[in-house]
Amino acid sequence: MRYINTLLSFILAIMITFFMSSCKKFLDEKSNKNYVIPATLKDLQALLDDYAFINYRLPFGGEVSADNYFLSDEALTSLTDETQRNMYLWLGERNYPLETNDWSFCYKVIYIANTVLETIEKINRTNDNSFLFDDIKGQALFLRALYYHNAALVWCAAYSGQTAETSLGLPLRLNTNFNEKSVRSTLEETYNLIIGDLNEAVKRLPVTPVHVMRPSKPAAFALLSRVHLSMGEYVNAKNNADSTLSYSATLLDYNSSDVNPSATNPFRLFNPEVMYHARMQFPSILAGSRAKIDTLLYRSYDNNDMRKNAFFRINADGSFRFKGSYDPGNFFAGLATDEVYLTRAECNIRLNNLAGGLADLNTLLKNRYQTGLFTPITTSNTTDALDIVLSERRKELLMRGIRWMDLKRLNIENANITISRNYNLNHYTLSPNDLRYALLIPEDVIQLSGMQQNPR
Repeated sequence: MRYINTLLSFILAIMITFFMSSCKKFLDEKSNKNYVIPATLKDLQALLDDYAFINYRLPFGGEVSADNYFLSDEALTSLTDETQRNMYLWLGERNYPLETNDWSFCYKVIYIANTVLETIEKINRTNDNSFLFDDIKGQALFLRALYYHNAALVWCAAYSGQTAETSLGLPLRLNTNFNEKSVRSTLEETYNLIIGDLNEAVKRLPVTPVHVMRPSKPAAFALLSRVHLSMGEYVNAKNNADSTLSYSATLLDYNSSDVNPSATNPFRLFNPEVMYHARMQFPSILAGSRAKIDTLLYRSYDNNDMRKNAFFRINADGSFRFKGSYDPGNFFAGLATDEVYLTRAECNIRLNNLAGGLADLNTLLKNRYQTGLFTPITTSNTTDALDIVLSERRKELLMRGIRWMDLKRLNIENANITISRNYNLNHYTLSPNDLRYALLIPEDVIQLSGMQQNPR
């Protein structure tokens, strides 16, 4: 860990001026001779293995803004983090603290990925090191795509093929030159980079990683499936889901000893469904009994559905809190098999393969209900089938940072979902396709870079 931390210190030390629109040239002579400059495959793998930084920094802004939960007036008033309160109420005010926030964490991981990708090009790929070389390059490409996609889901409008070439995307940093001016790309350019990185990553990553804290070929296919789903590209989403499940199709049986629904933490860390383990930053607004699960959402679970016990814990006031994370005590935001089954089910139904869609959905649900008490879903109506699978998607993937993506993409498809909050006798609403679905970029980034802020 000391070795990893020394390398990370080097990276973070030069991140201080990362988003300045114009900086003085970096001193030709390194200010600290003790910094270890990564130069070998071992160095690069050490950078990528700093899991506490690399795997645990996914943005929480979408989950805080989504409709899976609510707060009482007292809980929201007592919240000391005003930025999260603004995010919860979709207010057009400061959403992030300066310097240390979702945005900076995303771009620091991207910077590390770029460091690896730049450095590895200076290392000779040989017969002896080819497997490790390709694996490391694939990991860096995967991470850059993962963090760019999560950033796009928070700070960009929903992807639409009709507007992507003119919609605001992200500033795309493809190297470690922090003197380079930050300019926002188009949304089309942002998604092209994400997909290009992942298509390259799947060629290089191993089928079975050393550990699920590292990306793998099935994890990269799963992320590609998620990306294409967020774009409304159902054929590509389905094909990548097929590829994922050809490598990794394991589902947890909630009746098995792997799950203890009545426990405070029902799922063990790194359970068999997890292909890539990651978590969101833990926002204080979602802590403990403060965040109460949406009442209608809780009631939508059948009493024979074991998720009702595994996912929720009753509060003193009769409301419910979430406890069903695949990262006990935190918010899992990685990639797991259950999501892929639901993605393929949705895509099959949208592509008029109703039998295939229902088969995937029933495969998942029979592992969620008490043994012998699940009745397979049957319908000949495509609209009904799609409504069911979308409902089950929300119920299964609760508090994973996915709902915000789904709200955005479904409203692009005319789902017409309006969400609302109540606070101190005031009613707040977020209409379909509202500009506020793209959160404000932190003010210090806008001031330093001169980039265009998201419109309001």
